[in-house]
Amino acid sequence: MQRLIPLMQREWLQHRFGWLMMAGIPLGLSLLLLSFGQLQIGEMEAAGAALPALLAAGSIAGSMALIFVIATFSSLVIVSNLARRDHADRSVEFWLSVPVSHSESFAAPLIVHLLLVPAAALLIGLLGGYAVSFIVVSRVTGAATWFGLPWGTIIVASFSLMLRLLAGLPLALLWLSPLILLVVLLTAWFRKWGWVILTVGLGLGSYLLKVVFGQPGLNRLSGELIQAAGRSLINGDQGGLVIGQASQGLDALRLLPNWALHDFGAALQALATPLFPGALLFAAGCFFLLVQWRQRGAGAAG
Repeated sequence: MQRLIPLMQREWLQHRFGWLMMAGIPLGLSLLLLSFGQLQIGEMEAAGAALPALLAAGSIAGSMALIFVIATFSSLVIVSNLARRDHADRSVEFWLSVPVSHSESFAAPLIVHLLLVPAAALLIGLLGGYAVSFIVVSRVTGAATWFGLPWGTIIVASFSLMLRLLAGLPLALLWLSPLILLVVLLTAWFRKWGWVILTVGLGLGSYLLKVVFGQPGLNRLSGELIQAAGRSLINGDQGGLVIGQASQGLDALRLLPNWALHDFGAALQALATPLFPGALLFAAGCFFLLVQWRQRGAGAAG
């Protein structure tokens, strides 16, 4: 762990400006557009007295989702070129001389970009969502209404949602780890052609499997991994949070912590399938090949 922390600090020093812009620009634009743009509520007016609370909760959830999606997508793009990022300026020669293991050199940035950055984005989105909710509620019903909201219920519900996503994030990454590490490995071997080879390989491989065996296995397998990752974040099959009318929104917010707990339990139960250990085994194989590639001098730093 003592050697992982400096590697993680390197990621902060290298990407901190981009991370700050990634979180600050969307929130700033949201506040600006909501402050001066036109807001249309529509069918939400049927919520009656529950409308301000639903607007606040929706603003907080929307802010979390926005920053989380941006951070996750950005991290996936960065990680896809992880193996080759130090080759342009030949700094790979320096990092190969640093007294850290090759597995740590890959593990540290993977942990930072795929786990810590999206987790931090959830927290930033949550806190920024409170500011967004003030603008939205003030524009619709007045600033005084925002201060009179049932903040105990809203805060507990919003933190429950954040914790649900935070707990599901490692599970989603484990489901996606075969695809992510396969992209990193192909990029290490074939540089920018890695994406092309992956796309053609999946398409051609699925076609051949369909023609020969009658089963488009690769595409279906990739789809199942992506769907399982999505269910790890929000399972959605458990029910328990049904809103028949908009006026029942406050009751739904009160039920959200219990729903989040049961939904995470369903995500854990979904791990009990042969696909999950198979995915982990394949991901471990990709990681092993990455380490072997780096041990051979990262292609002589070429």
